[in-house]
Amino acid sequence: MAEKTSSSAEDTLVRYDNPVLVTKKAEPIGSPRGDAAQPCVPTEAKRETEEILNAILPPKEWEEDGQIWTQKISSTPATRLDVINLQEMLDTRLQQRQARETGICPVRRQLYTQCFDELIRQVTINCGERGLLLLRVRDEARITMEAYQTLYCSSIAFGMRKALQSEQGKSDLMDQVAKLESERSTLEKLCAELKQKTEQLERRAAELRAAEEKRHQEELLALKKTNAQLKAQLEGIIAPKK
Repeated sequence: MAEKTSSSAEDTLVRYDNPVLVTKKAEPIGSPRGDAAQPCVPTEAKRETEEILNAILPPKEWEEDGQIWTQKISSTPATRLDVINLQEMLDTRLQQRQARETGICPVRRQLYTQCFDELIRQVTINCGERGLLLLRVRDEARITMEAYQTLYCSSIAFGMRKALQSEQGKSDLMDQVAKLESERSTLEKLCAELKQKTEQLERRAAELRAAEEKRHQEELLALKKTNAQLKAQLEGIIAPKK
Protein backbone atom coordinates (compact mmCIF):
# COMPACT_ATOMS: atom_id res chain seq x y z
CA MET A 1 0.00 0.00 0.00
CA ALA A 2 1.30 3.40 -0.93
CA GLU A 3 2.07 5.94 1.74
CA LYS A 4 -0.62 8.52 2.36
CA THR A 5 0.50 11.91 1.15
CA SER A 6 -0.94 15.11 -0.29
CA SER A 7 1.81 15.89 -2.75
CA SER A 8 0.85 17.28 -6.13
CA ALA A 9 2.46 18.56 -9.26
CA GLU A 10 2.81 21.97 -7.62
CA ASP A 11 5.25 20.55 -5.04
CA THR A 12 7.87 19.71 -7.63
CA LEU A 13 9.39 21.23 -10.74
CA VAL A 14 8.74 18.02 -12.68
CA ARG A 15 5.62 18.16 -14.82
CA TYR A 16 3.02 15.47 -14.04
CA ASP A 17 -0.38 14.59 -15.49
CA ASN A 18 -3.53 15.03 -13.44
CA PRO A 19 -4.06 12.35 -10.74
CA VAL A 20 -6.18 9.32 -11.60
CA LEU A 21 -8.34 7.51 -9.07
CA VAL A 22 -7.72 3.79 -8.58
CA THR A 23 -10.17 1.95 -6.26
CA LYS A 24 -9.18 -1.08 -4.18
CA LYS A 25 -12.60 -2.76 -4.54
CA ALA A 26 -14.09 -4.32 -7.65
CA GLU A 27 -15.56 -1.02 -8.68
CA PRO A 28 -15.22 0.68 -12.03
CA ILE A 29 -12.22 2.96 -12.25
CA GLY A 30 -13.17 6.49 -11.34
CA SER A 31 -12.91 9.34 -13.73
CA PRO A 32 -9.63 11.19 -13.64
CA ARG A 33 -9.44 14.66 -12.24
CA GLY A 34 -9.58 17.42 -14.78
CA ASP A 35 -8.69 16.42 -18.33
CA ALA A 36 -6.69 13.25 -17.46
CA ALA A 37 -8.89 11.08 -19.75
CA GLN A 38 -7.52 10.72 -23.23
CA PRO A 39 -9.97 9.42 -25.78
CA CYS A 40 -7.41 8.61 -28.46
CA VAL A 41 -5.25 5.50 -28.23
CA PRO A 42 -1.55 6.38 -28.02
CA THR A 43 0.64 5.34 -30.88
CA GLU A 44 3.42 2.80 -30.52
CA ALA A 45 6.08 5.49 -30.34
CA LYS A 46 4.14 7.42 -27.71
CA ARG A 47 3.55 4.24 -25.71
CA GLU A 48 7.26 3.47 -25.80
CA THR A 49 8.06 7.03 -24.71
CA GLU A 50 5.63 6.72 -21.80
CA GLU A 51 7.23 3.43 -20.74
CA ILE A 52 10.66 5.05 -20.77
CA LEU A 53 9.34 8.02 -18.79
CA ASN A 54 7.71 5.72 -16.23
CA ALA A 55 10.99 3.80 -15.92
CA ILE A 56 13.03 6.98 -15.48
CA LEU A 57 10.54 8.78 -13.23
CA PRO A 58 8.14 6.26 -11.64
CA PRO A 59 4.51 7.40 -11.13
CA LYS A 60 3.45 8.77 -7.78
CA GLU A 61 0.94 6.80 -5.76
CA TRP A 62 -0.78 7.69 -2.49
CA GLU A 63 -3.89 6.92 -0.45
CA GLU A 64 -6.45 9.55 0.44
CA ASP A 65 -9.81 8.98 2.18
CA GLY A 66 -9.57 5.22 1.61
CA GLN A 67 -8.93 5.66 -2.10
CA ILE A 68 -5.71 5.19 -4.02
CA TRP A 69 -4.61 7.86 -6.44
CA THR A 70 -1.86 7.60 -9.01
CA GLN A 71 -0.14 10.34 -10.97
CA LYS A 72 2.11 9.64 -13.95
CA ILE A 73 4.77 11.79 -15.48
CA SER A 74 3.55 14.04 -18.26
CA SER A 75 4.37 13.04 -21.83
CA THR A 76 3.51 16.43 -23.27
CA PRO A 77 6.44 17.96 -25.19
CA ALA A 78 7.91 21.12 -23.74
CA THR A 79 7.99 24.38 -25.64
CA ARG A 80 10.47 27.21 -25.41
CA LEU A 81 8.05 29.02 -23.10
CA ASP A 82 7.93 25.98 -20.80
CA VAL A 83 11.73 26.05 -20.46
CA ILE A 84 11.64 29.76 -19.63
CA ASN A 85 8.89 29.14 -17.07
CA LEU A 86 10.96 26.30 -15.58
CA GLN A 87 13.90 28.65 -15.09
CA GLU A 88 11.66 31.28 -13.50
CA MET A 89 10.06 28.67 -11.22
CA LEU A 90 13.51 27.43 -10.18
CA ASP A 91 14.64 30.95 -9.25
CA THR A 92 11.39 31.59 -7.42
CA ARG A 93 11.57 28.35 -5.42
CA LEU A 94 15.18 29.07 -4.49
CA GLN A 95 14.17 32.47 -3.11
CA GLN A 96 11.01 31.23 -1.40
CA ARG A 97 12.76 28.36 0.38
CA GLN A 98 15.79 30.55 1.17
CA ALA A 99 18.34 28.24 -0.40
CA ARG A 100 21.98 29.10 0.21
CA GLU A 101 23.91 30.25 -2.83
CA THR A 102 27.17 28.60 -1.77
CA GLY A 103 28.22 25.66 0.32
CA ILE A 104 26.22 22.55 1.11
CA CYS A 105 22.47 23.21 0.95
CA PRO A 106 19.93 20.32 0.86
CA VAL A 107 17.18 22.66 -0.37
CA ARG A 108 19.21 23.90 -3.33
CA ARG A 109 20.28 20.38 -4.19
CA GLN A 110 16.67 19.14 -4.08
CA LEU A 111 15.43 21.90 -6.39
CA TYR A 112 18.23 21.43 -8.88
CA THR A 113 17.58 17.67 -8.85
CA GLN A 114 13.92 18.32 -9.66
CA CYS A 115 14.95 20.71 -12.44
CA PHE A 116 17.32 18.10 -13.88
CA ASP A 117 14.54 15.48 -13.78
CA GLU A 118 12.26 17.86 -15.67
CA LEU A 119 14.97 18.39 -18.29
CA ILE A 120 15.35 14.63 -18.61
CA ARG A 121 11.59 14.35 -19.12
CA GLN A 122 11.62 17.00 -21.83
CA VAL A 123 14.59 15.42 -23.62
CA THR A 124 13.16 11.89 -23.34
CA ILE A 125 9.95 12.90 -25.14
CA ASN A 126 11.99 14.05 -28.14
CA CYS A 127 14.60 11.27 -27.98
CA GLY A 128 14.25 8.32 -25.63
CA GLU A 129 17.88 7.21 -26.03
CA ARG A 130 19.13 10.69 -25.10
CA GLY A 131 16.88 10.64 -22.03
CA LEU A 132 18.30 7.27 -20.94
CA LEU A 133 21.82 8.66 -21.38
CA LEU A 134 20.94 11.67 -19.22
CA LEU A 135 19.52 9.22 -16.67
CA ARG A 136 22.93 7.55 -16.47
CA VAL A 137 24.53 10.96 -15.99
CA ARG A 138 22.06 11.78 -13.19
CA ASP A 139 22.64 8.46 -11.43
CA GLU A 140 26.41 8.83 -11.76
CA ALA A 141 26.27 12.33 -10.28
CA ARG A 142 24.10 11.04 -7.45
CA ILE A 143 26.49 8.16 -6.73
CA THR A 144 29.43 10.56 -6.79
CA MET A 145 27.66 12.89 -4.37
CA GLU A 146 26.87 10.00 -2.02
CA ALA A 147 30.49 8.87 -2.21
CA TYR A 148 31.63 12.37 -1.29
CA GLN A 149 29.17 12.41 1.59
CA THR A 150 30.44 9.05 2.83
CA LEU A 151 34.02 10.28 2.50
CA TYR A 152 33.12 13.47 4.36
CA CYS A 153 31.48 11.54 7.19
CA SER A 154 34.49 9.22 7.35
CA SER A 155 36.86 12.19 7.45
CA ILE A 156 34.79 13.77 10.22
CA ALA A 157 34.91 10.55 12.23
CA PHE A 158 38.64 10.21 11.53
CA GLY A 159 39.25 13.81 12.57
CA MET A 160 37.26 13.37 15.78
CA ARG A 161 39.12 10.16 16.55
CA LYS A 162 42.48 11.85 15.96
CA ALA A 163 41.39 14.83 18.06
CA LEU A 164 40.45 12.53 20.93
CA GLN A 165 43.74 10.67 20.54
CA SER A 166 45.65 13.95 20.53
CA GLU A 167 43.80 15.09 23.66
CA GLN A 168 44.56 11.78 25.32
CA GLY A 169 48.19 12.02 24.18
CA LYS A 170 48.33 15.60 25.45
CA SER A 171 47.01 14.49 28.83
CA ASP A 172 49.60 11.70 28.96
CA LEU A 173 52.35 14.13 28.01
CA MET A 174 51.22 16.60 30.66
CA ASP A 175 51.30 13.82 33.25
CA GLN A 176 54.76 12.83 32.06
CA VAL A 177 55.92 16.45 32.21
CA ALA A 178 54.57 16.77 35.76
CA LYS A 179 56.32 13.54 36.73
CA LEU A 180 59.61 14.68 35.21
CA GLU A 181 59.32 18.06 36.90
CA SER A 182 58.75 16.31 40.22
CA GLU A 183 61.78 14.12 39.61
CA ARG A 184 63.82 17.20 38.67
CA SER A 185 62.78 18.96 41.87
CA THR A 186 63.74 15.90 43.89
CA LEU A 187 67.12 15.65 42.15
CA GLU A 188 67.75 19.38 42.59
CA LYS A 189 66.97 19.06 46.30
CA LEU A 190 69.29 16.04 46.56
CA CYS A 191 72.00 17.92 44.64
CA ALA A 192 71.68 20.88 47.03
CA GLU A 193 71.91 18.56 50.03
CA LEU A 194 74.97 16.81 48.61
CA LYS A 195 76.55 20.17 47.80
CA GLN A 196 75.93 21.34 51.36
CA LYS A 197 77.42 18.15 52.76
CA THR A 198 80.44 18.56 50.47
CA GLU A 199 81.00 22.13 51.71
CA GLN A 200 80.69 20.97 55.29
CA LEU A 201 83.18 18.15 54.71
CA GLU A 202 85.58 20.56 53.02
CA ARG A 203 85.35 23.01 55.91
CA ARG A 204 85.86 20.21 58.42
CA ALA A 205 88.81 18.87 56.45
CA ALA A 206 90.30 22.38 56.31
CA GLU A 207 89.82 22.79 60.06
CA LEU A 208 91.38 19.39 60.73
CA ARG A 209 94.28 20.21 58.44
CA ALA A 210 94.82 23.56 60.15
CA ALA A 211 94.68 21.93 63.59
CA GLU A 212 97.06 19.22 62.47
CA GLU A 213 99.51 21.79 61.10
CA LYS A 214 99.28 23.81 64.33
CA ARG A 215 99.90 20.73 66.41
CA HIS A 216 102.79 19.78 64.12
CA GLN A 217 104.32 23.28 64.54
CA GLU A 218 103.91 23.12 68.30
CA GLU A 219 105.56 19.68 68.40
CA LEU A 220 108.32 20.94 66.15
CA LEU A 221 108.94 23.95 68.39
CA ALA A 222 108.91 21.74 71.47
CA LEU A 223 111.44 19.38 69.90
CA LYS A 224 113.68 22.31 68.91
CA LYS A 225 113.48 23.70 72.43
CA THR A 226 114.28 20.30 73.90
CA ASN A 227 117.13 19.87 71.47
CA ALA A 228 118.53 23.29 72.43
CA GLN A 229 118.30 22.43 76.11
CA LEU A 230 120.02 19.11 75.58
CA LYS A 231 122.83 20.85 73.67
CA ALA A 232 123.28 23.38 76.48
CA GLN A 233 123.41 20.64 79.09
CA LEU A 234 125.87 18.67 76.99
CA GLU A 235 128.12 21.70 76.58
CA GLY A 236 127.97 22.39 80.33
CA ILE A 237 129.10 18.88 81.10
CA ILE A 238 131.96 18.92 78.64
CA ALA A 239 133.34 22.39 79.61
CA PRO A 240 134.50 21.60 83.27
CA LYS A 241 136.49 18.61 82.12
CA LYS A 242 138.72 20.86 80.03
